[in-house]
Amino acid sequence: MANENETPIRVGLLGAGTVGSQTARLIVEQKDELTARIGRPIELTGVACLDPAETDPFPWIDKSIVTTDTMSVATNSDIVIELIGGTGVARKFVLAAIESGASVVTANKALLAKYGPELYAAAEAKGVDIYFEAAVGGAIPFLRPLRESLVGDKVTSMLGIVNGTTNYILDEMTTKGLDFDDVLKDAQAKGYAEADPTGDIEGYDAANKAAIMATLGFHTSVTIDDVSVEGITKITADDIAAATAEHKVIKLLAVVENSDEGVSARVYPALIPESHPLASVHGSFNAVFVKAEAADDLMFYGRGAGGAPTASAVVGDVVTVARHIAAGCTGPSIPLYKDLKKAPIEASKAAFAVRFLIHDKPGVLAAIAAEFAKRGVSINGVNQDLKPSVTDPGYDGEIQQLRLVTHLTDEVTLRETVEAVQGLDFVAGEPSILRVLD
Repeated sequence: MANENETPIRVGLLGAGTVGSQTARLIVEQKDELTARIGRPIELTGVACLDPAETDPFPWIDKSIVTTDTMSVATNSDIVIELIGGTGVARKFVLAAIESGASVVTANKALLAKYGPELYAAAEAKGVDIYFEAAVGGAIPFLRPLRESLVGDKVTSMLGIVNGTTNYILDEMTTKGLDFDDVLKDAQAKGYAEADPTGDIEGYDAANKAAIMATLGFHTSVTIDDVSVEGITKITADDIAAATAEHKVIKLLAVVENSDEGVSARVYPALIPESHPLASVHGSFNAVFVKAEAADDLMFYGRGAGGAPTASAVVGDVVTVARHIAAGCTGPSIPLYKDLKKAPIEASKAAFAVRFLIHDKPGVLAAIAAEFAKRGVSINGVNQDLKPSVTDPGYDGEIQQLRLVTHLTDEVTLRETVEAVQGLDFVAGEPSILRVLD
């Protein structure tokens, strides 16, 4: 039966930047299509931003609905789209929207990684929806399947590339042989990286997403404070060359696991074989692997960034929420019914590739191997053929690059071993440590 309520569903937009402007475009330009899909009219009734002039380049935004009164838009809409970013101010407006009876759609991963469980509980208590597909993976339909399609299964782990900026940088370093700093400048010039890229290159953006993934996948509260983070700023051209020589590539991964030791959420650069599907994820694309007990292995792939791709996910959530409003219901809540312990960092074991710069003289390899043996770290392979691109100013002889690959060991023991080796007088520079993905 057709819905006889012709009162438009009011949509308020907080933020008119790259994603916000494209979200407004899709809602306005597809208004008739969206109305037909929802079964009730939908209308963009308010756009809040710091400066109304921000919307001047976007002719599809009616200037009469643009305002600097963000709270008014947040509390006078049926659906509030939060795209202003950050945590403090965004949290205030989202909670105000929920309290006013509005459902919320957001792409704000930092907000959800810090305050997600609080916001989910507030929405459930008020009987409204909160959807956030665009917060992880941009346009990729990943969180909805995790939240709804896999709810009858037990997810045990997820790993993937969830930051387009770092994937672009590593990809350019690998395919073009460029240095990190040069690629970063190029990424900024092309708009792939922010003027302040810290959140991306230090891994914090991916860490926010890892927290969201773990919370939804394991039905327990995991915040940004629970995530171990390592970025890509220490990756050098020598690391890339060494990986290439071994038919591997370096990718920044978000990895979440639910094991007997507890829940872990980590972000780190890792070596993966060229044959692995993640090795073929190029540019700003994202991909996530999910392992579940019954469904086994699943992979989600697509554009992980950009105004229009991200807006696609946002508007998809808007349509879902609007359908619920038209039907007089809400979607499924987010049940965080488990209080799982967090796994200690030493519980995670991996193989590691460690690269040292050493003075080329007898006995060096034996001395380094002895330090590894003292701490029970077994060496799986050695490569001393690679030539380093740096020198040691205090040493007149030849510098060699020694690369060791270990068997499985915990990170704490591995780093203690590397620190001991670094203290030897024939070791120069800063060592490189990378996990090896099996």
